[in-house]
Amino acid sequence: MDKENELPKRYFPNAYSDYHGTQVILYDWKPRIKEFVKIITTRQSVTLRDCDGGLYVGLSGISYVFWYLAHSPHFTAERVEYLKHAQSLMQIALQHAQAPEVQFDPTMKAGFLLGNAGVYAVASSLYAALGDQELCHKYLQSYAAAATHCQPIHFLRCGGDELFVGRAGFICGALWLRKTLSVDILPQERMFSLCDAIIQSGREYSLRQRSPVPLMYAYYDTEYLGAAHGISAILQMLMSVPDYLLSRPDVSRDVKTTLDFLTSLQQPNGNYPCAMDELGGRRPEPEELIHWCHGAPGVVYMLAKAYLVFKEDKYLHACLKCGEITWQKGLLRKGPGICHGVSGSGYVFLLLYRLTGDQRHLHRAQQFASFIFTEQFHRHSRQPDCPYSLFEGLAGTVCFLADLMQPEKASFPFFDIFS
Repeated sequence: MDKENELPKRYFPNAYSDYHGTQVILYDWKPRIKEFVKIITTRQSVTLRDCDGGLYVGLSGISYVFWYLAHSPHFTAERVEYLKHAQSLMQIALQHAQAPEVQFDPTMKAGFLLGNAGVYAVASSLYAALGDQELCHKYLQSYAAAATHCQPIHFLRCGGDELFVGRAGFICGALWLRKTLSVDILPQERMFSLCDAIIQSGREYSLRQRSPVPLMYAYYDTEYLGAAHGISAILQMLMSVPDYLLSRPDVSRDVKTTLDFLTSLQQPNGNYPCAMDELGGRRPEPEELIHWCHGAPGVVYMLAKAYLVFKEDKYLHACLKCGEITWQKGLLRKGPGICHGVSGSGYVFLLLYRLTGDQRHLHRAQQFASFIFTEQFHRHSRQPDCPYSLFEGLAGTVCFLADLMQPEKASFPFFDIFS
């Protein structure tokens, strides 16, 4: 029998030695990054069809990566080249975003990771870097205009509160623009109003479904718990809007109650269920999801934000348990990406390193990065559907490797809990 077929279905066994107390020396990942950049630029086709999937798997997400590299102190010599490439990709993405059939799709208007809003957010930051303030302002205005679309409580029948196409994603983008451009894209009262809509939506749904917590949400009739479409990212964004919880004591109470319930769902091995309908019994071990999109590697960002906001050690302890299960089972077979691949697992350790300063997590991040270049991974990992994209493919891996060279500033794309 082929020994590879005897391995766990979803991950490679971790054969790396753990941290033993020595100073971690940062690797120089620049040659590997440039190798991946060359693969992306030579193999990624550039057509309107390649824009489907927004920042998640479309050209706008790859444009973001070149913008990101252009701002790295390790790529100052390549800055002009990378910004030029980012611009060429963004021009196609904007052409796609402005097509009539896309503009009138209700899921596209305010969608951050999957829709036009995310394209406009990155475009505004890109043109700011290029020194074109007129286009920067234009796309900032286009982003801000989407707030009106997602303000109504039931603006999407599939569920309008999650990260990819809903209000949490729009808030995520607005917070990222605030950090990147030092601009409040919406006045505080408008940001609070969007948060209030999320709260009202969650309270209404919870009452209808007789949920055990005051806030609950569904996306296509599934009560997801993870980062991709679930409540953990929603709560993370509510905690991230400056002064929102301070201004709404009743909301703060409901968020805290819901947060504590979710924290209590952590399984003995450190992972989290994918959705509420799994609480009756755990998935069989071979089917367990330990990804950024579903599972501990995504929920950890909510827990870390809760620790920073509420200063309670139980959230830090839950974060560290997320790190342990990721170390054990995070060498994922689905590819190198950040959504459900090895780089997404590696980002957990960069988060924990920033949160604790413990060199153990930096060591673990570097081991996961090294695994991407092994023969075992090359031969036996799966090819993502979009192999060069931001969330599924090499573009996200480029971000991870670049962040490994400045771990004190590292953050999962658009998910910086420290800002």
